[in-house]
Amino acid sequence: MTAEVHRRALLSAGLALAASGAHAQADPGLVRVVLKTGKGAIGIDLNVGKAPITARNFLHYVDAKRFDHAGFYRVSHAPNDPAYGLVQGGVRGDPARLFKPIAHESTAVTGLTHKDGTISMARGKPGTANAEFFICVGDHPGFDAGGPGGDADGFAAFGQVAEGMDVVAAIFAIPPSPTAGAGPLRGQMLVPPVPILSARRA
Repeated sequence: MTAEVHRRALLSAGLALAASGAHAQADPGLVRVVLKTGKGAIGIDLNVGKAPITARNFLHYVDAKRFDHAGFYRVSHAPNDPAYGLVQGGVRGDPARLFKPIAHESTAVTGLTHKDGTISMARGKPGTANAEFFICVGDHPGFDAGGPGGDADGFAAFGQVAEGMDVVAAIFAIPPSPTAGAGPLRGQMLVPPVPILSARRA
């Protein structure tokens, strides 16, 4: 390696490190998680800074490898516009994989909103969320606390898809079974689900 080539290599490495450091300083509260699915990889930035309870709960499942071999099993299309909706994943209530439910983190407190690519927690009543989550396809202000058509509590948004929204779109495009699912979920279930092969911190 000539002196000039060596100098350029060092300069390139230094610029890369500087860019990496600048990104970390810009978003010190974000933790990247990669979900490898049967349709491709989805990179999600969890906002530990603004939604610490919910983001750390998700990381608890990731670090314990409890999302491995789980799946995306539900697709819901907005009745007035089928291009909008959500994809839902998780362990489907498997008691062997569940940790205790977490406290609800309202978007009125976190300042996060449900926009295209937002990851949020599925739940029954507030304080029951554990391992089931969904990713928004399109903006959904009705999922925010006090949002239009929603309720005062809303859902707990805690991160954003950073890479792989095309994979989310591919899952969203899969036709659900017309007969699977009970009650309001009938006609929204994927049979078979799209597998989550692994979930790891990047």
